[in-house]
Order: sequence, then structure tokens, then C-alpha cells
Amino acid sequence: MPRRNDLSRILILGSGPIRIGQAAEFDFSGSQACRALRDDGFEVILVNSNPATIQNDPEMADRIYIEPLLPEVVKRIMELERPDALLAGMGGQTALNIASALANDGTLDELGVELIGCNLASINEAEDRDQFKRTCEEIDLPVCRAIACESIDEVIVAAEELDGFPLLIRPAFTLGGLGGGTAFNTGELVEIASQGILHSAIGQVLIEESIIGWQEHEYEVMRDGADNAIIVCTMENIDPMGIHTGESIVVAPQQTLSDRDHQMLRDASLKLIRRLNIKGGCNVQFAVDQSTGEYRVIEVNPRVSRSSALASKATGYPIARLAALIAVGYTLDELPNPITGEGTTAAFEPTLDYCVVKIPRWPFDKFRTADRRIGTSMKSTGEVMAIGRCFEEACLKAWASLEYGQPHPRPLTMSDASDGESMDERAAEYLPTALMEDWLRVATDRRLGAIIEAFRRGYSIEDVRDLTGGVTRWFLHRFENIAAIETEIRAAGEIGMRPSKVPEAEMRSWKGAGFTDLHIADALTGFPDSGFKDLPVGRDETAVRLRRHALHVHPRFRMVDSCAAEFAAVTPYYYSTYEGGSSEHGIDFVPGLAGSTKQRIAVVGSGPIRIGQGIEFDYGCVHAAGAIQDLGHEAIIINNNPETVSTDFDTSDRLYFDPLTLECVTEVLLREDANGILLQFGGQTAINLALPLADTLPHLSDLGLELVMEGTTPEAVDEASDRERFEGFAARYGLRMPNGTTVTTPDGVREAANEIGYPVLIRPSYVLGGRGMEILSNYKQLESYMREAYLTPSRPLLIDKYLGNAVELDVDAVCDGEQVLVGAIMEHLEEAGIHSGDSTCFIPPQNVPTEILSEVEEWTTRIGIELGIRGCFNIQFAIHEGLLYVLEVNPRGSRTFPFVAKSTGIPLARIAARVALGDRLADLDIPEPQTDAVCVKAPVFPFIKLRGLDPAPGPEMKSTGEVMGSHVRAAAAYLKARLATEIPVPTEGGVYITVKDKDKHDAIPLARRLQEMGFTLYATRGTSRVLREAGGLEVRTCYRIAEGRSPDALDLMRQGKIHLVINTPRSTGGAVLDGNMMRRLAVELNIPFVTTMAGSRMEVEAIDEARNGMPEPRLLRLRSL
Repeated sequence: MPRRNDLSRILILGSGPIRIGQAAEFDFSGSQACRALRDDGFEVILVNSNPATIQNDPEMADRIYIEPLLPEVVKRIMELERPDALLAGMGGQTALNIASALANDGTLDELGVELIGCNLASINEAEDRDQFKRTCEEIDLPVCRAIACESIDEVIVAAEELDGFPLLIRPAFTLGGLGGGTAFNTGELVEIASQGILHSAIGQVLIEESIIGWQEHEYEVMRDGADNAIIVCTMENIDPMGIHTGESIVVAPQQTLSDRDHQMLRDASLKLIRRLNIKGGCNVQFAVDQSTGEYRVIEVNPRVSRSSALASKATGYPIARLAALIAVGYTLDELPNPITGEGTTAAFEPTLDYCVVKIPRWPFDKFRTADRRIGTSMKSTGEVMAIGRCFEEACLKAWASLEYGQPHPRPLTMSDASDGESMDERAAEYLPTALMEDWLRVATDRRLGAIIEAFRRGYSIEDVRDLTGGVTRWFLHRFENIAAIETEIRAAGEIGMRPSKVPEAEMRSWKGAGFTDLHIADALTGFPDSGFKDLPVGRDETAVRLRRHALHVHPRFRMVDSCAAEFAAVTPYYYSTYEGGSSEHGIDFVPGLAGSTKQRIAVVGSGPIRIGQGIEFDYGCVHAAGAIQDLGHEAIIINNNPETVSTDFDTSDRLYFDPLTLECVTEVLLREDANGILLQFGGQTAINLALPLADTLPHLSDLGLELVMEGTTPEAVDEASDRERFEGFAARYGLRMPNGTTVTTPDGVREAANEIGYPVLIRPSYVLGGRGMEILSNYKQLESYMREAYLTPSRPLLIDKYLGNAVELDVDAVCDGEQVLVGAIMEHLEEAGIHSGDSTCFIPPQNVPTEILSEVEEWTTRIGIELGIRGCFNIQFAIHEGLLYVLEVNPRGSRTFPFVAKSTGIPLARIAARVALGDRLADLDIPEPQTDAVCVKAPVFPFIKLRGLDPAPGPEMKSTGEVMGSHVRAAAAYLKARLATEIPVPTEGGVYITVKDKDKHDAIPLARRLQEMGFTLYATRGTSRVLREAGGLEVRTCYRIAEGRSPDALDLMRQGKIHLVINTPRSTGGAVLDGNMMRRLAVELNIPFVTTMAGSRMEVEAIDEARNGMPEPRLLRLRSL
């Protein structure tokens, strides 16, 4: 069926903010769809609430709306834009739910808009758990016994009918397993099912017999309107059933099924997609019992999903791009496969001659109190992918990509089980066997390390299989092999082998199994207790690298070409491999290098999405690659995140899918004979490579590589990031900083805190996302912090005077050495001390005097020019008692760059990249900033997914993503941003107020306005007395939770009487626990809560605005550089 010429304008729905369960994979699929449809002549209208994505840049869409993703907002945009069709399959569950709502209430018919790319009947059949079960039974596919329920009473009856526990609870129409789980008793069943019914879009959960311990397999399928259907990729989860596939380590292609079993699942997948009549991409999940060969269909995702992004990057087959073209009428046999060009059509099934491993990236390094158990509800924020010729190589490369804990498997000690002051001493203590077996038994982020440790300690395959509840034996053999090779290296070290004497055969064999230079050095030295960072000179990573280069052992670079080299490929997408130890000698140069006249410049990506480093940095990398191509050079991207646009095959001239370590990056640079490298767009990951790479330049020069580090010099980066050096700089140039000091010992910390005076802000240096940052108001809190802090001379702590009630400002700017372009000054709503990534911020500032704004611009210019910045930088300022202070300077792109670009219309990332590559600001055609609207960025938090975490924002970053609202009126812009976070803005009901003493009088005018708007006020005794006596307000008093009497806040919230909580937390006494329990329950019941007075004032403004109806959508006016 050819292209549909009756359609010309298509509205695409994005997926909103990055959150757990819905990360950048939809940003990637939506961007591919936008590009494919635009290239084919369609006009694309994009609606998304997330400013951080490249999708809503003028390079991707024709008309862009950054608005809340709510049915009524999308309906209004359709009335204004009159599109012919709506494409909803690229925006995850968020977009599907909106499309469903608009179709069911008649909006699409009324406006004459056709829903393309997904059929509502098939969505309902796939997503409604009960209907899906009946559909499978109708075509003789086996499913688990299950009962759909809509109330807790029905759930309890269902549990009896299904013959006991464990039982699986699956909510309908939710994302990332939200509200689901496995229950082992009635108490857990009731708790999980009530969350599930609350979060399901149709209030339905399926109670299902559990098949914990079966293997999980996934099939990624493509089908078109002419019924051509192919399997794009098969994937296998290492973790047995009972763990969400997004939380599992996934391997592609499957490794352990016999051909007969594979053909059986393949036929079932095709039978199912045909019965559901799905056109486009879809993912089918199966459970297989290894001992009997029985299988069950688990579920179908009738849309592009997280697994589609992984399958796309694993095979090179652009699923989202082709799904978008199928939606406008094309068939697979008439579309060329973009990987092989004219060689094959898209109806050709990909073949893989390598192994791919995906490992999730969890946030437990930031959230030490969160429950680490992983199950059927997602907790990971992102993932890494690695490719190798064998499973061991791919698995160890993926481990090295995680930037989480150890860079390679090390023997487990008590320091792995604890953080804190005693961590160093505990590194010498062996991890007790009982604890290691717990880590095998209970699925957490530590399980993989524990499996390898068990083999180090001589456990058999069957022992480990039983303890882990059924991990497939094939994988256990591979992990046993990793442990055996590690023992072999260690034994060689024990008999005196030094890195400089490693024989070539051993070096090749170890590298072929995926061992990094650092891993080999660490094992040869016997994994010293002092850690891998302090290996002696001559026995460290550099020594192994020099020996390897002396032996001419370098990786080969193989292509991801979707056809196992059967046809010539045109897409340059590579991975490195040592070919199991049999690679040829010497550097594997890019073919045709000698005849190339273009410069080759590498961009280092930002790795997996984690809290503190999200897709904002990927946005910068994509712009950097574009800027390199604008200047006529070749752009090379190195990254390891399968969910992002930077790792799309057509973003750069050549893509390398490898760990972002010094070893892997230098091997790519050698292969490319690169002329330059750009580090300032890859967040802290790339910046951390600056000094090590600068130290390696002389050695690379000996190998014939003359490399320029583009942009800001490593020296200037260090001056901005190193606290003591920057204090000296500030003193020289007359800049004010809060009183503070740097300390390296626990006693030094205690002395400094006494000298500066409480409250103090304490944090490690060289961090991202404020990890380990806290405000301490007394000695007792300092002691409890020190029990968890990790101090070494190479990782000092910074202690600053905490500026209470200061207004914080953020500035994003670009400097070319002669002048500075200030992109925007942002004012934070919350006072200083709440991490800038977690605060709500406004462009332009709303409450800052003009003379201070001019001082900010003047200081920004001074810092940029005198530090020697070339490219982008970000500064955080605070205004305290009328004086301006510099808090910190980040010599790299910041997470607010995309927000600034969407708010002002100045493409800051593209300008910064051009400047870093040598252009002058004066020579660039920079658009004038827009000034007709106020723009607000609001954070989105993962509290619902991470239990055990206090939901109050603080100096350590907790948000996973962000949304934006813009309008002429500041309150309307804030209201849009608030609605986009998907937490309701109440317009009636009850407000619960409990604030610390110094805020009680400030709460009176807010309480009065809420009462005038018809809200009922509830408060604890202290607050209600002030509101009554000093404010003359009518307040209902309730008990503190700690008093154990009824009604307290929790009772009122459960009874549905409270629709907003205003709670400014105290840091001591019973109020701490009260506040924590109350905020936790507010999260579970989806009740909005604010923890600062500034936030409360804005919330009242937003409620007032919301009573006048939804503000009008605003079309963004953006243009490219």
C-alpha cells in the first residue's frame, strides 16, 4: 500500500518528562518519527511537556508546543492547528492514554482527526488485562490463570480461587509496572493491589498465578498494513520471571533456547500480532519453563517501547522510523533498510553475529535509604548497552559503562555493604557467606556481583542456580568463566608477573574475554584493600596499557549492520572487540583515512540516564555533532546509552557504542586518527575524562595521534571545579563566596563546622547532582552524616556557611575568550539549599532588582573571560541580604541548556559547540531572545517508585526529569508546569497546614486566600492557634501523628478530606517523623504537597489561576542557528 497522500499535517504526541519507567527511549522514538515524516514531506506538529528533549527543536518539528500532556490541552491544540492525523504510538503510555481518552469522548471524530499508527481496539485488547487473556485463549496461546478485579473484596476472593500464594498483581494501562508487584501473603496482596487500582487508568488489576523462576523471553515484531511481519530481534532476560524486564539484565539475541523452542515462540508472536491487528512495532513477552519446555504469553506492548529502543540499537534496525512510515501507508517491502541502503528492504529480518548485553542503571548510589529490592515495578532510571563477540566481553563492557560502584567485578568485602566513615577499614573484611547468599537470594542491584563472588568462592553451578531462584545454567557457566579468568590473572600476579612482562598470548586471551586494562592491573596486584584507584606506579592501568600497545594489541572495530556482513552496509555504527583474543596486530584504522581531507572531531556522550545527568546532556551532544558537521568536519560520537538520539545511526558521521572510559575513548581516537575531541557536552562523565586524557596525550603522540582538546582547557576546568583553586580565583577578581573550607579528615570536618558556625552545607568536591550534599544545623546531625560520609585525601569534603533564605540564580552562558553571551538568568522559586536541579525556576527572574541582574551579567562576563572558558559554562549565584555570592561554576553544558533554548529562542548548545570549535560570537547570526512570555521549569520526582525515601527536596538532587510551562502571566506559566508534572492542582476541598515556627505568621495571608476560595483549613495545634488568634481564621485542629490520637493528618488524607498539604519541615524533634510519614502518604495518594513558603505562595497563585480554566496553549517560535 503506497504513501497516503490524503494526509498532510500530523500531530505527534511526546511522552512528557523523564521518569522511572518512561525514560529517553520515547524521546528517541519520537525524534525518529518526526524526522522520518518530515523527510517524507509531512508537516509535523509536536506536543510534549519536556523541554529537555531534542524532539521539540526546530530541526525536528515544524510547529512546537511545550504544554501539559492532558487530553483537554491536546484537544485545544487540535482545534487551533487542525491536523489530519494523530500519531500516538511514539509517546509511551502517556500518549496512548491521551489518544484513548480523545477517541472515547468523541473529540477525534468531532475534529475529523484520524488516529494513525495504532488501532484503539487492539490497544484495548492488549492493555486491558482481562480482554488480553481472552484473546490469547481464543487463538490457543497459553496464558497464566488470572482474574481481573476492580475492588479489594474481588482481589481477596480471586486469591482464594487461584490456590494460594505467591500471586502477581498487574495493573491495566500503567507504565513501568507502576502499582504492581508479587505478594507472598494477604497483607502484601491488599497493599499492592490498592496501589494498583489507584494507579490504573481504568481502576483494574489482574491477580495472576505466579510463575516466578521461569525464563523470560521477548520478541520485537514489525508488521505492516499488507500483513508482512518480521521478527526484528529476540531478547532474553538473565533474571528469571518475577523481575520487570526493564529491571533485568537483557541479552540479545537469545542464547539459550533450542531452535524448536525459538520457532514455537516466533510463530506465537506472529499469530498474536496478526490477531491483535497491530501495525508497526510491538513487543511480545513470554515465560518459558526450562525443565518442561512449557511457555506462557505474559503481555504485549502494542506500541514502540523501551525494548524497541534496545532492539533498534542492538540490531541497527530503525524500528520507530519504519513504524512511523507504516502509519502513513508504506509497507515493509517498499521501504529500503536504511542500514544497507539499497541492499535489502525493511522486510528483511536482521541477523546478529555478536552478543549485546543491557544492564539497568539504578539510583541507589544516591538514595542509600531506598529499598534496593527489584521486582515487577521499575526503579532504574536508565540503562547501558554493550556489544562484544562473546557474552563475557559484552557483559564486562556493560559493567564498565555503568559508572556505578566498582568499574569491574572485585571480590566483595564489608565496604560493599556499607557507606560511611568506616568504609576504608571495612574493605579488609571478607563479606560473610550468609550475607553473600542473601544477595544471591534477594534480587537487588548487588546480585550480579554476588554471582561472580560465589564462583570465586567455589560454589557450583547448581548451588548458585538454586540460590538465585533459577538463573539459566548457560549464563552461570559464563559468569563462572569470568571468575576463573580473574583467578588465573591473580595467580600470575602472585608468582611475580608484572604488567610490563605479560606475555602476548595471555594479554590477547584476557582482552578477548572483555577484561579492561584496569581490571587486569587490579587482579595482577591481588585486588588491594586500598581499592583500584591507588595501584602502585608500574602496576597500574597505565602500565598494562603501555605493555598492550608495545605488543601491538588493539581492538578491531566491527559494524552493527543488521545482516551479519552478508550485504554491504552504509551506516557507520561500530563496536570494539578483541575477537576472543584472535584480533590482528596494530591499530584498526578507519578505511579510506589517507584520502580524507576532512577533520575528524569526537564528541563524548554522557552515558546512562541517572539522577543528576539526564537527556539534557544528550541534547547537547546531538547539537555538538550538528555543529561539527555545520563546519564541514566529520562528527564522531562515543556513547553507551541505547535510549538516546545521540546513539541513533544518522546523528553523526560515525557512532561508536562503547564504555566512556579512558581506555575505550583513546582506542577510538587512535582508530579515527582524530584531530579534536569535545568534552563539555557529556556532563560530568565527559568532564572527568579531561585531566586523564590530557595526561595521556604524550603517549598518544608517540603512537602518531596529534589530538587537540577543543574548547575550555583541562587546566581551566580544574580551576573551576577544584574548590581551593576557585577560591583563589574569586579573591583575585573580587568575587564574593560563602565562607567555607576544604577538609580531608573526619576531625577536620568537626573543627571546620565549629569555626564556620551552624548551619553548614557539606558536600564532596567534583560531584554531579549534589550527591552526598546535606545541610546540617547542629553537632548531632554532623555526627550522623559522618557515619555515612566517605572521606579520603583524594576525595575531600567541602564545608560552607549555609546562606539561609537566600534567593538562588542560575546562569547559562557561552564565552569565546573575547565576549560572553548570557543565554538566560533563571530565578529559583525555592531558597538556596535546595538543589538547582530540583527547584522550580523562572525565566526571566520575577523578584530580582535590576541592579543585581546587571551585577550578575558583569560577574558572569568576568568569570568567563578570566577563567579562559571556550564554549559553554553555568554559574550558580545566591542573593543573601542584598549581596550577591558565587556558589559554583560548572565549566560545561548544564542541565538547563535546553530549557534556556526553548524559553528564549537562543540555540545555546549549538552556539557553544561552534564557539568551542573556534568560531567567534561576533561572527554568528544569533537570534534575538523572545521576551513576550514567562517560562517555568518544574521538576518531576520518582518518589512513588522508590519507597523508603523522604519526599522533601533538599541539597541532594532527587528529580528524574522536568517539565515546562510558558505564558504571558507568570502564575499561568507556573500552573501549566505544575499540571504537566501530573500531580493535580486542587480547586476545592481541604488544605492541611503545618509549618515551622518562623513560618507561622507568613502562612496567615496564604491561609486567608485559600479560605476565601472556599477551601477548608486543617492544622496542627501550634499552627492553628496562630492562624486563629493572629489571623482570625476558621481552622479545624487535628493531632500530630506522634501523639497517636485520631484524627491526625494521615487519617484525614486517607478519608479523602485533604487535597493539598503545606508543610515546611523542621530538622529536629517529632515533627521530622511526622513530616516524613505525611509526605510519603501524600505521594502514595497523589496529593500535592509543598515544603517551602515560596512554593506555597506560588501554589496559591496557581490554584487561583486554575479556577479560571486552562490557560491557552502557546506556539513556540524557535529557529536554528
